[in-house]
Amino acid sequence: MPNPRLTGLGSGLFCGAVMFALACLDQLLFGASLAVYGVLFLPVCALTAVWVRRGDLGTAPVVAPIAFAFGLLPVADGGGGLGGRVMGLITALATQAGWLYGGTLVAGVIASVRKIRLMTRRAAQRRAQASRPATTAPRRRPA
Repeated sequence: MPNPRLTGLGSGLFCGAVMFALACLDQLLFGASLAVYGVLFLPVCALTAVWVRRGDLGTAPVVAPIAFAFGLLPVADGGGGLGGRVMGLITALATQAGWLYGGTLVAGVIASVRKIRLMTRRAAQRRAQASRPATTAPRRRPA
């Protein structure tokens, strides 16, 4: 399995681009099925949380809902004009809130577990360094 390390911005771009591409694919294959879109959102959130860098773990649960909304653009049922598209997007966000919350929860749990493991590992390293006896090697005199 690949092990990329995405920055905060990179994870947002990854998640948004993948969700938009999956929404376009959903539009072509399933006629804009919001259930299929929601199911596909969950693994994308998990991958985003797994592939984000350690220093940017807090961004994974933040970019997930943004990517969900961005990806809805091709599949949201909209009437004519800009107003119809906006209302279709708002309606899709309201009716698919369960998938949105679920994916955000998946990203948040994975990022939190990774952060806790990182903090535990660092604390263990600090304890190991503190328990080591300080040894000094005898200095050699220049000849």
